[in-house]
Amino acid sequence: MPRAAYFECFSGASGDMLLGALVDAGWPEAELRAALERVPLHGWTLQVRQVKKGAVRATQVRIDVTEPQPERDLGDIAPIIEASTLDPAVKARALALFRELAEVEGAEHDQPPETVHFHEVGAVDSILDIVGACAGLHALAIERLYVSPINVGGGIVPTRDGILPVPGPAALELLRRHHAPIYASEYGPELLTPTGALILATLADGFGPLPPLRLERVGYGAGQKDFAIPNVVRVSIGELAAGWHPPAAWAPGAGVGSMIGKEDQVIRLETTIDDMNPQWYGHLIDRLLAGGALDVWLTPVQMKKGRPGTLVTVLAAPEAGEALLAILFAETTTLGVRLEPVRRRILDRRLEPVETPYGAVRVKLALAGDAVRSIAPEYEDCRRLALTHGVPLRRIYEAALEAAAARHGSAHRQMTTGEIPLGLPPRTREPAV
Repeated sequence: MPRAAYFECFSGASGDMLLGALVDAGWPEAELRAALERVPLHGWTLQVRQVKKGAVRATQVRIDVTEPQPERDLGDIAPIIEASTLDPAVKARALALFRELAEVEGAEHDQPPETVHFHEVGAVDSILDIVGACAGLHALAIERLYVSPINVGGGIVPTRDGILPVPGPAALELLRRHHAPIYASEYGPELLTPTGALILATLADGFGPLPPLRLERVGYGAGQKDFAIPNVVRVSIGELAAGWHPPAAWAPGAGVGSMIGKEDQVIRLETTIDDMNPQWYGHLIDRLLAGGALDVWLTPVQMKKGRPGTLVTVLAAPEAGEALLAILFAETTTLGVRLEPVRRRILDRRLEPVETPYGAVRVKLALAGDAVRSIAPEYEDCRRLALTHGVPLRRIYEAALEAAAARHGSAHRQMTTGEIPLGLPPRTREPAV
């Protein structure tokens, strides 16, 4: 199972905060120092200490510049990293970060990427923050990196280029490129630094809520300032749950609103049976649904030696898998069950009552955003009223459908032109005008 790190950026992030979180999560200070010393740069000192930020204990890493430094561009920084004695994978990752930053800065300043001077991110401390973060992720064997929505702060900040809005143009462009979800809990101060934006936006495998982890380590990295929110970033490290894959909405480049419906992940359990009493299947389905199955269905199949059989398929949330597996083994004659993770796209649903000449009927609305994609009256409500009034079931169904369509004007127009096929039977008459 892949080893993953999840960074929670409720108070933004900076390069030194990310280093602090990795050290706090178990990367030895001595290894951090050794990694930075492998880079041929001079005029800096490293401090690592334990601090409190509000009620949170955290590790604070600080790199202080002790000598004057020249301005550097990509042509200056790349040879420094290449000349280091870092692991080749660390060097490659750090170089990729600076190359992407050069592209972004070049576009912002309308000049070739290789000629852009890095001001804040070209300083010794920022170079070491970036290289150190790459080295720490490598040392902790992180194979996947996921990031929460990022609190960027707001207001303005003085820079070498003058007063800039927060986040700065380059940082915001990096976040836009990778479709990082951002927000601001207040208008100021600056919570996300350019270095933090570069590391998180560029290295993240996805953005979203905490993925399912077998948690091993937790670390808190402290910033240099004090805000109303504790100035820390938290990292959780562990093995991803077996079979979990990030939904499409997590992936960098998956724009908000770019897909219909919400995506989640379920598991599919399947087994084929050819030697069980058919009378048992009804009981099996009831047990599986009561045990947490989202759906259960039976499919007739032809098995080996020409024997007729039944394919039992169960869909469920991953956490219900073991309980449903136990039910299948207890209630059937199967000797084996196949389990497979499945991506699923679902529309939002809402139940609401409508009034018909025969009484109230609940209808299920399928929604894509604010648009009603389909309307389906609840069968049991329609059946109950049909038996009560001695009328055909279809009459109740159509009356409920008309009442719901009249309430939802756009859905009504689409339904009368046949543009919503989901859940609707063929119409036998036009609705009353």
